[in-house]
Amino acid sequence: MITLQFISTQELAGLDEKEKIKKLLSYVKSNNIVVLDSKLKPEEEAYLIKLTMTEINSKFKGVEIATIFPERKTLQGLQKLRFNIAKLLLGREHGLTIIGPATLIKEIKRDPGKIRLLMKKTRK
Repeated sequence: MITLQFISTQELAGLDEKEKIKKLLSYVKSNNIVVLDSKLKPEEEAYLIKLTMTEINSKFKGVEIATIFPERKTLQGLQKLRFNIAKLLLGREHGLTIIGPATLIKEIKRDPGKIRLLMKKTRK
């Protein structure tokens, strides 16, 4: 069975960077595909990769990660204003991040506005 774990920014709001990444990684290590309603900061993504590398073993092969977010240059008028207000209030950019275990995900294809997730065949 494949489980998608949707996590909101509010659920992670009280955690520092390391706690946040450890929580996300714990979901992934439990064979969940995490869908986060925001974009990870570059330092958070770097810490996720670093932590993942230290935890690789025979059962946990690593993670696949992809992020999509609206390009500012394609936004116009009211959209651009909303984007800037949200960034100011939330302190982060809009986006969507998907993190999944490498044992389940074959490939993540990312276009500017969409993500296609290709799963590996699982044995019954």
